[in-house]
Amino acid sequence: MPGTRSGLAVLALADSRFPNGGHVHSGGVEEAAARGLITDVDHLREFLFGRLRSAGLAAAVFAAAAAHAATGGHADWLALDAELDARTPSPAQREASRAQGRGLLRAGKAAWQTRALSDLVSATGRPHHPLMLGVLIAASGAGAREAALVAGYHSVSGPSSAAVRLLGLDPFAVNAVLIELTDDLDDIADTASASAHLPPADLPAPGSPALDLLAEAHDHHHREEVRLFAS
Repeated sequence: MPGTRSGLAVLALADSRFPNGGHVHSGGVEEAAARGLITDVDHLREFLFGRLRSAGLAAAVFAAAAAHAATGGHADWLALDAELDARTPSPAQREASRAQGRGLLRAGKAAWQTRALSDLVSATGRPHHPLMLGVLIAASGAGAREAALVAGYHSVSGPSSAAVRLLGLDPFAVNAVLIELTDDLDDIADTASASAHLPPADLPAPGSPALDLLAEAHDHHHREEVRLFAS
């Protein structure tokens, strides 16, 4: 477990109020709601479970790997960035990840200054969000498992908040759904932290073709009409 100082930093990075721009991304919920795929809390529960076990796991794996690399001194940031790119086939999702990474960089630089952060930005230019998150978690003194937990939590907390805003769902019921995912989030954090030491090419990351299609459809519609969320 992280100490008090690092624990506070981890909580800050997990907080939706941390100014990293995540509030403008719905994680596919806006497009799914527009298509009638999410209309109530039960639909949202199924969506969040699937998202956590696919895109959430991928983000957790790479956040954990970045935290491990940041503390090991032998980070191949370009390879990590390229491998996450390869596991994100949707151009819209890649752009959303880099946009959120840029937002997290601006906020993170105000709180942490580390060699790993400078090296990551120098190597990649616009780092993916999970890599930025892992580096900042490591800078706070926490480790790979905490990075995985925060990344996994982000993958469902943002979309759940978006569902409340888009559909007017009961926020108490929606937050209860998040709590139901506790064991799944713990399982994902265990999986991600156990693989954090692997070479970038060997990192596990499940595909999520439905989310890819929703992201591409949302990007197309976002260019034609005003949407509440950027993705």
